Amino acid sequence: MDFPDATLKQRLGRAITPLFMLRARLLRPMTFGVRIAGFDESGRVFLVKHTYVPGWYLPGGAVDPGETVEQAARREAMEEGNLVVDGPMDLRGIYQNHEVSVRDHVAFYVARNVSQTAPRLPDREIADSGFFELDALPQDATGATRRRLDELSGARQPDGYW
Repeated sequence: MDFPDATLKQRLGRAITPLFMLRARLLRPMTFGVRIAGFDESGRVFLVKHTYVPGWYLPGGAVDPGETVEQAARREAMEEGNLVVDGPMDLRGIYQNHEVSVRDHVAFYVARNVSQTAPRLPDREIADSGFFELDALPQDATGATRRRLDELSGARQPDGYW
């Protein structure tokens, strides 16, 4: 289609672009979350057991609108474990979580300086939680949890998939 008036073309473009963006978001939504391997001064890692899925997980969750990825990791550590991260965290990688969706990604952080302000009591989201030695993880720790911890110990190379 030929547009003799450039401003008309620009106005149409501005009107149509949001529709295409909405269509893409609805048809191909991307989700982004965080997980954190938080270690205490003894080198134990903190894990949580949710009420709605089986197994033990690294704490984490969705990145909220307006929140940085690191802010989300710190918030999730506090919400799921009453964990305070003192100092910097190390972003170890961004993984594609194909078990959830081909559009789901997880940022994986490591903090070796966490402290717990109070024990995390069970509620509607968290059934149980605690610190574990790496050689004494719960038997039903998830595969992704074990893979990330194996990567940290050098027993496994990251492959980009959660």
